[in-house]
Amino acid sequence: MITYEYPFNERIRTLLRLEDLFQKVGRFMQRDGAHEHHVALLTLFEILDVSGRADLKMDLIQELERQRQSLLAYRNNPEISEEALNLALQEIEQASAALLAMTGKIGQHLRDNDWLMSIKSRASIPGGVCQFDLPSYHYWRHQAPGARREALLGWLQPMLPLRDALAIVLRLLRASGRAEHHVAANGAFQMMLGGSSSQMVRISLKIDDPYIPEISANKYALNIRFTHPDSDHRPRQSDSEVEFDMLFCNL
Repeated sequence: MITYEYPFNERIRTLLRLEDLFQKVGRFMQRDGAHEHHVALLTLFEILDVSGRADLKMDLIQELERQRQSLLAYRNNPEISEEALNLALQEIEQASAALLAMTGKIGQHLRDNDWLMSIKSRASIPGGVCQFDLPSYHYWRHQAPGARREALLGWLQPMLPLRDALAIVLRLLRASGRAEHHVAANGAFQMMLGGSSSQMVRISLKIDDPYIPEISANKYALNIRFTHPDSDHRPRQSDSEVEFDMLFCNL
């Protein structure tokens, strides 16, 4: 299956973007090439920009506490594994403590590094990080892969509590609700939501189905237009019946 997620508010949209960026920086850091480490650093700058919201950390702390209180209600429930419950509570408490231990604005250690900020400012210019623009960065990219990776990890490390906290929140969000099977006639589907409190919808199709859902939604209505790409990858609406699974997620 291939799953498409559509967030209903800016808060979840920010968490999904950060999740994607943390996954990318982790993968590129594992490689040894200078080009891969360059992309990892640029991705780190993107994390810095996306996480710039002043209330993001407090939002996550409050959400983790809300989930902790919800889980505590399952204490002494014979249908719930006490061991699994304790592990979940411990994970949430550790993530909350790590977030609370973060001082200052998220990513401030990067902003205080003049050398990194010079790279970031040049990176916004097409071709702006050539060797003649930033000879010190050119020198860094020729260091041993282990030395570059250690530096990248040092810059990423203070932001890992943010990654761990949002991973818990998104995992709980995705696990909420139950998927239902639907069919879109002539590639179009509409549903009235009547002021739903859902925070995200997940649309899943078979990996071999040549359809792409274009989703527009708010708490009152959901519209999905299923398209399929032509030879130039330009989407056009399908005129066939499209089978898909849909899950509304809400914490």
